[in-house]
Amino acid sequence: MEYNGWADEGFGAVADAFGRNFTDHGDTGAAVTVFVDGRKVVDLWGGTADERTGRPWERDTAVPVMSAAKGVVAVCAHLLAQEGRLDLDAPIADHWPEFARHGKERITPRMVLAHRAGLPVIDRPLTFEEILAWTPVVRALEEQAPYWEPGTAHEYHGHTMGWLIGEVIRRITGRTPGAYFRTAVADELGLTTWIGVPEAELPGLARLSEAPGTYPELPAESLFARILTMDGALPFPGTDHPRGRNSPAVLAAEIPGTGAVSSARGLATLYAAAATGVDGAPRLLTRDTLTDALRVRTDGPSWSGFPDGGVHWGSGFNVASESVPLLGARSFSNEGAGGHFALGDDELGVGFAYVTNRMVGGEDPRGPLLVGAVRGCVAG
Repeated sequence: MEYNGWADEGFGAVADAFGRNFTDHGDTGAAVTVFVDGRKVVDLWGGTADERTGRPWERDTAVPVMSAAKGVVAVCAHLLAQEGRLDLDAPIADHWPEFARHGKERITPRMVLAHRAGLPVIDRPLTFEEILAWTPVVRALEEQAPYWEPGTAHEYHGHTMGWLIGEVIRRITGRTPGAYFRTAVADELGLTTWIGVPEAELPGLARLSEAPGTYPELPAESLFARILTMDGALPFPGTDHPRGRNSPAVLAAEIPGTGAVSSARGLATLYAAAATGVDGAPRLLTRDTLTDALRVRTDGPSWSGFPDGGVHWGSGFNVASESVPLLGARSFSNEGAGGHFALGDDELGVGFAYVTNRMVGGEDPRGPLLVGAVRGCVAG
């Protein structure tokens, strides 16, 4: 497999792993970027961005990265907390008074970031058009009662995390989370990363495709299916469905929990900026801020009994555990359905991201293979 870009001396193992993802693990188009101590040491891309046309993957090709969006939202929340504009442990209702109904009066942003707020799904049926419009979802969340006493249990808040934290961001800053992210972070860093893609960027995006048997079909009434699909309004994975992730309407909308679009360079730069700063600039998140974000808040089986697979949540990020080692004890990460993976580590000085347009479910080896290669390079 021929690919483009470069890897510094000492990081050839990352290039080797990237190539194996194409030859052995089914990648059709992908990119990986690695920073160490604020300097880019790996920048690789290759394959096809759109299998229908054969359009090649370019240096800055961006792709829908699904739940890797949660890392973008988490960085925004922690920035506001660091600036003293948001108390993660105070009620959301301090900023969003209409939220304080039906047992939600004491829910905090921290509970949402740790998936402990009791709001993994919305019971009121929402149409596709309402989901894209922002305000109907916010109103439905105001009307929703928690499934359990907030803070006492956890369940993956797959979509709702984004709207809950996103509305808090909007109340504080006057901007929706995608707009706030661009003005507070992305524009200054030049990131090809968006929540809500500008129309001019749509033609250059990579198009998602699904490997055969990517995900087993779940009963529509099951809680996990409801979480993944917003009760069927958003097909999963359904990449070629008119309401799927390749839809221009979905790409342009702000769906902050699962709707980010990014290049590998964009996500890697974001995580490197958060952990160490890039190109000599100060880091976005202080060591104290990250220490707070990394503290394990959630692990073990969920409220519905779904096993955690060894995943531990801090505040908005996955953190290292025995079965999910990442790079080290100071690693913070998020992954997206289909294979996308991004992480930072301020102790090892790493910012990393891998993105792909070939969605693979189950035990997907591609991201872990690359993370393992990076671990070997920085540890050696």
